[in-house]
Amino acid sequence: MVWAGQSTAAQTAKSTTGWKAGLAKVVITPEKPVWMAGYASRNKPSEGKVQDLYAKALALEDEKGKRLVLVTSDLLGFPRGLTETVAVQVQRQLGLPRSQLILTSSHTHTGPVLRQSLIGSYNLNAEQAAAVEEYTRQLQAKIVTLIETATKDLAPAKLSFGRGEAHFGINRREPTPNGVKIGVNQNGPVDPDVPVLRIESPQGGLRGVLFSYACHNTTLTGEFYQFSGDYAGYAQAAVEKSHPGATALFMMGCGADINPYPRSQLELAERHGETLAQVVEQVLSGSLSPVRGPLKTAFDRVMVPLAPAPTREEFQARLSDKNIFRKQHAERMLARLDRDGKLLSEYDYPIQVLQFGDDLTLIGLAGEVVVDYALRLKRELGSKGLWVVGYSNEVFAYIPTARILKEGGYEAVDSMIYYDLPGPFAPEVEERIIKKAHELVRRSGRKTKLAYKP
Repeated sequence: MVWAGQSTAAQTAKSTTGWKAGLAKVVITPEKPVWMAGYASRNKPSEGKVQDLYAKALALEDEKGKRLVLVTSDLLGFPRGLTETVAVQVQRQLGLPRSQLILTSSHTHTGPVLRQSLIGSYNLNAEQAAAVEEYTRQLQAKIVTLIETATKDLAPAKLSFGRGEAHFGINRREPTPNGVKIGVNQNGPVDPDVPVLRIESPQGGLRGVLFSYACHNTTLTGEFYQFSGDYAGYAQAAVEKSHPGATALFMMGCGADINPYPRSQLELAERHGETLAQVVEQVLSGSLSPVRGPLKTAFDRVMVPLAPAPTREEFQARLSDKNIFRKQHAERMLARLDRDGKLLSEYDYPIQVLQFGDDLTLIGLAGEVVVDYALRLKRELGSKGLWVVGYSNEVFAYIPTARILKEGGYEAVDSMIYYDLPGPFAPEVEERIIKKAHELVRRSGRKTKLAYKP
């Protein structure tokens, strides 16, 4: 069931900012057991839920009639096939161009597996694979309907922006004598920023709040088999409980190398969620800056290079690897070499920029983006009114920087086995993405702190 956001007579009054906003949400919790996403260690399907999963949509229209729909979800990540199919359907049914639709995920590790997502992580039998396929088809239909419902809910609105800080996210790239491991690095980079967009009626009634934080939704680890939105799910629920009738939407920041701390207990997911909700409440009760139009959007792709792939002989040697996932990865790569004669050497990486007048710029980066990207873009573009999120439009790999590629570790190397790519990215990946982000920001009209300098 999809339902629209709160509608009141007050919303029909003329807005002083020229915006219209519509909100909708839908339960996307699987109705039967489905394999859970995020941890290769799991060995059975889901066993019920501790809270429902949601997809939510915020539709916006400026005074000239240009629209944007932003979708958030309690999912590990949208695969490209699902995103693009939804985008084509929405453009055909609603006339909404690709640059005016952004799909994001919270990256909860207690959500369902989707078709063609992290296919190197899960050993599914035919029945389990069929359940994933069926769920993905149902989800696709729900997302399209959700977007349509949000656009039908459009009513005069005011937008305002503020930010706070949360500090339960800790860098997880722990240096050791044997290289970088996933652990706790108290001295590693983090981004405590909690951007908040308030959506209200012209009379000031809260209709919705969009917020983000750069931290993996991995409080709940691989031994958990019940669906939940992790800390982000609890944060959204807490905000909505404090504001009956309003819709709370969460986007993941660039937190691919950040974990919640402490973790591995359900009570900790609730605690982190409450902590984040309290930060959002503090921002909402403070002084926020108005967000005005016009709305400008840009969507483009840039080719990012992979490092030279291992040779056929190296993959053949991995066939005897004791790690079943490395072995299976080698089998898939050898099969592709036999079929195509080559392996993927670059990827067409999507970037999206949403510009709200001179007041707010939202940059949506695809994949599991490490925190360095957000910190660098804030330095180079100026942090005022800048909002950078990862996990946007598709999640197909970790997106490391040149520094992280040099250091090695899971985000740089090992994760590519599970994402089914031949090997790591080349160090040039960072500059290609940063340069394209600068280009799209300039195209959107934002006044930047400085021009791109490699």
